[in-house]
Amino acid sequence: MSNLRDGIKQVDKEGLKNILSVKDPKQIVIDVREPDEYDAGHIPGVPLAPMHTIPNLVEGFDKDKEYIFVCRSGNRSQNVSLFLKEQGIENVVNFDGGMLDWDGETSAGPETEIKSPEELKKFKK
Repeated sequence: MSNLRDGIKQVDKEGLKNILSVKDPKQIVIDVREPDEYDAGHIPGVPLAPMHTIPNLVEGFDKDKEYIFVCRSGNRSQNVSLFLKEQGIENVVNFDGGMLDWDGETSAGPETEIKSPEELKKFKK
């Protein structure tokens, strides 16, 4: 189920599970927590782009794709969504409740970190 908060589409854990199962290349899920949080437990296949790195990645976002952001509780991911919307990236979604609500599969340790706009442009789920 989804709704809007401050003009940002919100998705709950069941909605995120559906997004992840569909594997639509136009939907990209990104974890915006810090590396130590991500390494402690993240959704398999979801790359890391810490919140503080997002301004450096703006030119890598594709306006034709939808980006779903994940954090611990849904606050940082909401702020990232609001920031990107201000930058003209309209297709942003917040995972409301964040990893605190997630009851699906998780992996520990580093996996994929997006470090440049070029890496973001090439990323496929």
